[in-house]
Amino acid sequence: MVNVCDIQVMKPLLQEHGFRFSKAKGQNFLIASWVPESIAREAGVDETAGVLEIGPGIGPLTQQLCLHAGKVCAVELDTRLKPILDITVGEFSNLEILWADALKLDLPNLVREKFAGLRPMACANLPYYITTPILAALLEADCFDSVTVMVQKEVAQRIAAAPGTADYGAFSVLCQYYAEPELLFDVPAHCFLPQPKVTSAVIRLKVRKNRSWGEADREIFFRTVRASFAMRRKKLSNGLAAGFPELGKAGSEEVLARCSFPENVRGETLGIPEFVQIANAIAER
Repeated sequence: MVNVCDIQVMKPLLQEHGFRFSKAKGQNFLIASWVPESIAREAGVDETAGVLEIGPGIGPLTQQLCLHAGKVCAVELDTRLKPILDITVGEFSNLEILWADALKLDLPNLVREKFAGLRPMACANLPYYITTPILAALLEADCFDSVTVMVQKEVAQRIAAAPGTADYGAFSVLCQYYAEPELLFDVPAHCFLPQPKVTSAVIRLKVRKNRSWGEADREIFFRTVRASFAMRRKKLSNGLAAGFPELGKAGSEEVLARCSFPENVRGETLGIPEFVQIANAIAER
């Protein structure tokens, strides 16, 4: 197996194929072998797992996933990587590479088609610029047991943040609605080529099997959450009035009073059950 994390192996390989890092695609390749090994282990990948990998790059995580999983399906947008991946992961019979944009895939259908009889999981070293849409797509697809990703450390902290903390926001609520996040470990900048300007972190999201939050309408629930964080330092009634013009200021205050919240309550102090309560009161109106 080609050690793609060895810089003495990686650099000549990239040069041979005339590959240049794309800043626009957020390409930073791993040069520390302990990182992909740890991701595969901590994600709980074994022969019962079917793993969807987003953005294999030159294949360091792909190799580790293939060594442990029943099947790996890797989705890569950059076709310049094809001859390199042929060399680095071409030996694995349990790997299928899809040359596609992960955001345009029908994920539930792909999981049904590729991972029949296997425990579906998602793993990725996500480029910073598409972290939020990819993570939202993986969770909303509602077809994985768990999603383990390497992201910018501050994003990982936002995902796992508790109500009332500075990192807590609408994205925290979205992720925690679907899954239980667990921060696994940090990955320093020197583990990549080229070096990013930030520290990364690996986070595992264990998808909730029973989401008995009790919301009457999921769309209104998420609209309530977005409205609640749109004006962070203002009273929640202001955010709700802006997010639900049909309610207006008076209607928003009435909804909060009906839910027994104080008049000056702020959205960032509330958890999912409280947002459900407010959303249900809005849905009733």
